[in-house]
Amino acid sequence: MKTVKIILGVIIALSVVFFATGLIIQELNYTSKVTIDKPVEEVFSLFNNDENLPKWIPEIKSVKSIQKQEGVVGSTYAVAVESQGQEIILEEKIMAYEPNKNIKLFFKGGGMLKTDDYHFESENQKTTITLITQCKSSSFILGCMLPYVKGKLAAQDQQYLTNFKQFAEKN
Repeated sequence: MKTVKIILGVIIALSVVFFATGLIIQELNYTSKVTIDKPVEEVFSLFNNDENLPKWIPEIKSVKSIQKQEGVVGSTYAVAVESQGQEIILEEKIMAYEPNKNIKLFFKGGGMLKTDDYHFESENQKTTITLITQCKSSSFILGCMLPYVKGKLAAQDQQYLTNFKQFAEKN
């Protein structure tokens, strides 16, 4: 009986820690960066060409325009992504767009609310892309899990930037 009480106590303590995590940490923030040996105009053009996306983000299967706005900001897209053998449709909205300097994207889908803020800086015919990411969850349970997957999300975004660097430097 004493062993059962100890096991139940451990399970309850772990559950309290798990759910408290969701109350305390409600968003994730991280930064990724890559430097590409190409001028910023060329890099920005390659980066913003939807046809190139699957070449550096292999999970993307298609990008379809939902609503285009004059001046780009406010435009929305449906992005089909394959995740663990299932197709998930993400809604992407362009929040900010300044040619050769910045593009800010908001994604909603799969229980996640994610903002990717890309900054492009040029120096000596090289371009540095800095990605500032903010993730939130649209559900409490997923929000409790976010802090435990932060490293995986950050590594995935860094890998996508590295993939883009390799793609851009080949073209």
